Amino acid sequence: MTQAHIDSTGESRGSLKTCTAGFILSIILTVIPFALVVNGEASRKAMLLCICCAGILQILVHLHYFLHLDLSSAQRWNVLALLFTFLIMTIFIGGTLWVMYALNSRMM
Repeated sequence: MTQAHIDSTGESRGSLKTCTAGFILSIILTVIPFALVVNGEASRKAMLLCICCAGILQILVHLHYFLHLDLSSAQRWNVLALLFTFLIMTIFIGGTLWVMYALNSRMM
């Protein structure tokens, strides 16, 4: 039997320090919108904006600290695949919202 070849040319796995930093940032980005909604002192638009911004930042934190994706040349194909996934998700979600809005306006 032949031994399996292990490719170690890619990025190394995160250290405990980077994983802990990512975990703490994720907790902070979860607690901020939660506290804002529980307090209820901000306007509805401000809460929605804060929730969306925190969600986008949390996605970026997870991609960087846990999936180790960045804009380096070694990760270029991963970033392109990720951008294509975001494009497809945007088309699906945008198309769904567009159809639902059109149906709602026709039913009213």
